[in-house]
Amino acid sequence: MLHLVQTINSYLSDYVLVILLMLVGLWYSIRTRFIQIRCFGEGIRSVFGNLSLNGKKHEKGMSSFQALATAIAAQVGTGNIVGASGAILTGGPGAIFWMWVIAFFGMATIYAEAVLAQETRIHTGKNHIQGGPVYYIRTAFKGSFGKFLAHFFAVAIILALGFFGCMVQSNSIGSTMHTAFGIPSWVVGIILVAACAVIFIGGMERLAYVTEKIVPVMAAVFLAGGLLFFAFSTVLSWNMFGRINAIYLFGHRSVIIYQIISLVFIFLGTLASNDLVWELSDLFNQLMVIPNTIALFALTGMVLKGAHMKSK
Repeated sequence: MLHLVQTINSYLSDYVLVILLMLVGLWYSIRTRFIQIRCFGEGIRSVFGNLSLNGKKHEKGMSSFQALATAIAAQVGTGNIVGASGAILTGGPGAIFWMWVIAFFGMATIYAEAVLAQETRIHTGKNHIQGGPVYYIRTAFKGSFGKFLAHFFAVAIILALGFFGCMVQSNSIGSTMHTAFGIPSWVVGIILVAACAVIFIGGMERLAYVTEKIVPVMAAVFLAGGLLFFAFSTVLSWNMFGRINAIYLFGHRSVIIYQIISLVFIFLGTLASNDLVWELSDLFNQLMVIPNTIALFALTGMVLKGAHMKSK
């Protein structure tokens, strides 16, 4: 089983995803006339113009900075430390250059995802808004094909982030705390589960409140050295993304069951490392890219409408 998953991951990462991600990044960079450059200043002003560190909420959810902090918490994790050093070890210092290149074009892809998430979001209750790839995938493709792609993405992200991904991150926390301070892994697991449970119960508002406090600390800690803040903040944000997709698949009643399962995976992750779990996390992470990029190409017109409005 491990060998099979490793083989699939190798083909996906070395061929399929490299081509897909580079193509969609180039496509939107060209079609939006390099919006990552044209509107960079406006983006910074929009985000930090409403900067608040006191946890103040907007009427309809997160503030701009809270949304940014949550996104950063999800994307800046242990992989940014271990992954970058691994890339240098494997490919030499030149690997960093190619990481910069891919990140530059990836900015246009993320812009497209953000536009589509806003354009296809839905209201699920008083002051509650849901959005993301599952919703714009259904917009791009109607009928059974769109339903299949959206469900495929939702299942992949729940497994990749909500369960296996959080397990991988908690394993990093447990092993680091044990190595550095000699704290037993099961003790770390209990503390981590308790902290996560308090935050999860508070919903997205409490998660946003916590991440906007942690992310600035992460920026400083990154220069000094850890994995604690990076892994913990990633667990919180990944849980939220899994939660959104669990609601899409099974409704709001599924949240409590999803959270319980997530907490179990988080605790188990602190106790033991399993190569298969790491590989499965990578597998589902990569699989969810496929339906997402298909929808991104299909909804180019909707993205360009927003890009053209920004240029006027």
